[in-house]
Amino acid sequence: MSDRPDQPDQSNDSSPASPPVATKRQELAAARKVVWDPTSLNAGEGHPRRWAILGVLVVSLLVVVLDNTVLNIALPTIQSDLGTSQSELVWAVDSYILSFAALLFTWGVLGDKYGRRRILTIGLTTFALASAVCAFSVNAQMLIGFRAVMGVGGAAVLPVTLAIITVVFPPHERGKAIGAWAGSVGAAVALGPVLGGLLLQNPQWSEWLTGNAWGAVFLINVPIVAIGLVGIARVVPETRNPNPGRLDLRGLVVSVIGLVSLVFGIIHASETKDWTTASVLVPITFGIMVLIAFVWLEARSDHRSFDVSLFRNRGYAVSLTAVSLSFFALSGITFSLPFYLQVLRGFGTLQAGLCFLPFAVGQLIAAPRSAAMVARFGYRTVMTVGLVVVAISLFGLTALSLTTPLWLVLLTFFGFGFGMGNVIAPASTLMQNALPLARAGAGSAVQNTVRQVFGALGVAVIGTLLATTYASNISSSLEPLPAPARAVASDSVVSTMVVLNGAESAGVPTSVIAPLRQDSFDAFLGASQLTGVISASVVLLAAFVVGLFLPTIAPLKREPKPAETLAEVSPATAGAAEAVDV
Repeated sequence: MSDRPDQPDQSNDSSPASPPVATKRQELAAARKVVWDPTSLNAGEGHPRRWAILGVLVVSLLVVVLDNTVLNIALPTIQSDLGTSQSELVWAVDSYILSFAALLFTWGVLGDKYGRRRILTIGLTTFALASAVCAFSVNAQMLIGFRAVMGVGGAAVLPVTLAIITVVFPPHERGKAIGAWAGSVGAAVALGPVLGGLLLQNPQWSEWLTGNAWGAVFLINVPIVAIGLVGIARVVPETRNPNPGRLDLRGLVVSVIGLVSLVFGIIHASETKDWTTASVLVPITFGIMVLIAFVWLEARSDHRSFDVSLFRNRGYAVSLTAVSLSFFALSGITFSLPFYLQVLRGFGTLQAGLCFLPFAVGQLIAAPRSAAMVARFGYRTVMTVGLVVVAISLFGLTALSLTTPLWLVLLTFFGFGFGMGNVIAPASTLMQNALPLARAGAGSAVQNTVRQVFGALGVAVIGTLLATTYASNISSSLEPLPAPARAVASDSVVSTMVVLNGAESAGVPTSVIAPLRQDSFDAFLGASQLTGVISASVVLLAAFVVGLFLPTIAPLKREPKPAETLAEVSPATAGAAEAVDV
């Protein structure tokens, strides 16, 4: 009799005591088991239900990625409703990203040890419960706190889904599978604002329940998670590493302290409107020093979960640099664009959300086809060209004005998404194929941790630069206002509109309000142009690094001969039989 929990017991197959017909419950239980001979990897076959598994994993991942950009389109509404400051708004986004990033490698190790399907289920359940609470938030502090809890649950999903894909797909199909996985990430980034816009355009659907106009952007997560959990229970096999590492609690604590301190200092600059004050510089410096200490400790740990040694692989390190810098730019732009579309252009939430759809289309076209492009032109060429397209699109966004034709805005968004699709998918494939299969969970968590950290930094840096530059640009125009109103109005363009609308309702002539409104729009455009130039420059830096330092790496071929051994197939597939709990 097998002592493996997911291995069907065949020792009593011929026993007359066995029931001739399986019950429905037994059939469902059998469907969850891995009917797969791991040695089939020798023939490059992979799991027989791998594409159905991929579909379920994409749904699970979709809700986690979707949530961030669903929130982005709701930011102006939330700021008006809860009266949040610009820094609190940034924290509402970054509290999720920070807890997400800090716990990625911890969940990866837990998945390797206790089973990836189990950890995926726990993470999604936590995510859904915290989402439901966020929908009923009555102040910024409640929203920020439960957004952090959502990040705790969401952190379990990203590394575990990628690890399962790496296990169930053979090397020659892994690029295509990861391309679909990465495409879903990119599509969710852009589809989030569309869904958010639809929900916000129809607040009556949920306002009777939540008591606010934006709670639906969180409640929508609950039914999507429920669908994902059903699919996981029915389709996804349990996989684990038979030799998992110990939990790195010291590394977890140190990394959280460093990340929070660094991001706190950056965001605090939006409150002080001064990057040189001690209250800004001290936490930034302390955070950087703690993160350096974290890397030093991890490099010397005998049970590190953040594998610093992976960065010795030049292909891995360069690919991660490209993806991380791209996410820095992407996160910053998706934070600021809703304000341009909704406040300056006067678009409704649904119309503003639909403007992000070309970004999704670009991702969906480019990411799944990137494997074929890599096979023809190589990783370095495809990724470099993709980064250059992203940079050109970002420079295009710096030219936006109040009269920019909508078709040009949409074309720019499409180019942005198309370029990202040719960066994220190839880079993710390259990095994942460099990892030993038995450490897929913890290894994939390294790349996702760094990427999410850069995403959090993108929101913090771009959001803070937007706030400080806007305050500087608008200060002279707000001089006629009373001091209390001037302090509120200088916080953000949304706050300025609230003050000006209130003044107009109180009887201040339109002839006085209209020039101030125009000045605020010009101040915001000036600030967003600066952040766009910075984002584009960061992506150009990534293109330079890839073009100069990424080694020539041939994509994995179709399939090896059946006579080859596991070790001969690919270093990435060695140990597959031990890594999969069948």
